[in-house]
Amino acid sequence: MPYQLYQQHIFPHLLNQVMQTPSLMDLRRELLLNISGEVLEIGFGTGLNLPFYQEVDLVYAVEPNPAIFKLAEARIQQAAFQVEHIQASAEALPFAEHSLEHVVSTWTLCSIADLGQSLREIYRVLQPGGHLHVVEHVLNRQNLNIQRLQHLLTPIQKKVADGCHLNRDIETALLETGFEIEELNYINATGIPKIGQRMLLARLRKPQG
Repeated sequence: MPYQLYQQHIFPHLLNQVMQTPSLMDLRRELLLNISGEVLEIGFGTGLNLPFYQEVDLVYAVEPNPAIFKLAEARIQQAAFQVEHIQASAEALPFAEHSLEHVVSTWTLCSIADLGQSLREIYRVLQPGGHLHVVEHVLNRQNLNIQRLQHLLTPIQKKVADGCHLNRDIETALLETGFEIEELNYINATGIPKIGQRMLLARLRKPQG
């Protein structure tokens, strides 16, 4: 029961605060400003991406945790476009094959239980030529000492941060799914502990053929 109370009443507020770190908000802006039309957002969270969608008509907000989604209410009311809550998991998206032009994931792929299945689902629902826009903290390939800490502390991190893995190699997982890279950059985000400050920002395309 204490852990359930933490998950429902404490973690959502911690998440909301940490994810507003200025360097992370800058990465959101860089990722999202040029997206238009309809968007499926995986792991909508507390709605922190909403102010950065400038040309969007509709956001399908996939967020399985109702306690986290509740903190997005004020931001949703202020949005200049429709936000539709989809209470589903990323491993089983309730959308038809080839039905979406844009999918967004910001700091969500780290915490999905079955990363491979969720990426296959995203690939399935994207139109040929459609785009996946991702920003995520990742396995630090440059620093072996930090890598070791990431592997060591991931079991604890998963408990305290709703399934979050510190040690996922997101780039490899994306390429194994079949996505083509249009843009991919690694950044060390300021204001974040070294164990989790290595970030990947990427735009990927589902091949046309």
